[in-house]
Amino acid sequence: MLTDQILKDVLVPVSMLAHPDRFGGHKHQDCLHGDLVVRDGKALGLQNHDGHGDARQLVMPKLTECHVHLDKCHSISRMHGVGGDLQAAIEAQALDRAIWTTDDVRDRATRGLQELIGSGCRSVRSHVDWTHGADATVPPLAWHVLNELEQDHRNRVTLQICPLTGIDDLADSDVANSIARLVAATTGVLGAFVFQQPNRQEGIKNAFRVAEKFGLALDFHVDEGLADGLNGLELVADAALEHGFQGPVLCGHACSLANLQGPDLTRVTDKIARAGLTIAALPATNLYLQGRASGTPDRRGITRMRELGAAGVPVVVGTDNVRDAFCPIGRHDPCQSLALAVLTAHLDPPFGDYLPMITTGADRALGLAPAYVDVAAIGDLLLFDATSTSDILSGTTRPVPLSDVCKGETV
Repeated sequence: MLTDQILKDVLVPVSMLAHPDRFGGHKHQDCLHGDLVVRDGKALGLQNHDGHGDARQLVMPKLTECHVHLDKCHSISRMHGVGGDLQAAIEAQALDRAIWTTDDVRDRATRGLQELIGSGCRSVRSHVDWTHGADATVPPLAWHVLNELEQDHRNRVTLQICPLTGIDDLADSDVANSIARLVAATTGVLGAFVFQQPNRQEGIKNAFRVAEKFGLALDFHVDEGLADGLNGLELVADAALEHGFQGPVLCGHACSLANLQGPDLTRVTDKIARAGLTIAALPATNLYLQGRASGTPDRRGITRMRELGAAGVPVVVGTDNVRDAFCPIGRHDPCQSLALAVLTAHLDPPFGDYLPMITTGADRALGLAPAYVDVAAIGDLLLFDATSTSDILSGTTRPVPLSDVCKGETV
């Protein structure tokens, strides 16, 4: 006979439930409140609390980090006087990459991955800077190291590794096929940097062609700037519509959407929605690099999160760079990244509405099945010491796996 475990005075965000009408408890702001019943390793539901206790804890799914760079993280300490815009960061990081060794990459990437696991992540997508030109079909050192790291940690976290190729390299059909074949044999995600390359349209078309051929997901760094005329995101949407592509397509940055207003913005956001793209807002790095001038910046660099959402475009939030040339501070924590997005994009309460951006919505963006509280094993759930969804974005509480807590019959 199974014995139920009871966690008293628990909140579960409504947005984190597949079937909130069947889970029990009573409504409390953007959550359901009650005593959580755990049976046979799963969260069965909430029963009404016997008394008038205040909520003490919050249960939600483990987090999903949709966009980081584990190959570059924690390298800023050996760079001196680094600063400037995107191009300056690219140049500074390239100089640092010249001294990378297997042990160096493994140590820094392991540190970053462990920080992500500690912050409550069950799934992570990391980009890896790729080789270019004549060497574009040769995987870089970090590719091999991160694939080893994926194998070493697969019992704790799902790590997707995405090559950050240049879209100009993918404009060569032979190169695109070679890289796609390599990706298909390993992580299944093909990525590219799309900015102002003259042959970017051909590269984007090839990316979709080989993704369809090899069954790959796609991930683009696109329009990472505020200059007028950046159109990579629209070219990606056009290619997705032309190919009728069914696989997940995640587009990070999309800073230049901030330049569009009125009918132009509506036209592009509607096209993105029809194409089935998901947009990753990356507030930390975009705040640091974008809108630089001689004085204090007056442009935020964040994509149009609210307008995209209103158009029906899925929007997720990623951490991006941590302590490297692109962002010299920060930590690997999706909750902190979402909190920064709240401030940057003026996302108003209730904050439970945005939790899918670092959980279930981010899962879908990575081609993974979303984990909801009412269908997940307790090993896929987190427990926060929190009295509201605002608390978990405050940085004052750290999650613990619910499976580590459920050791007695009553907690």
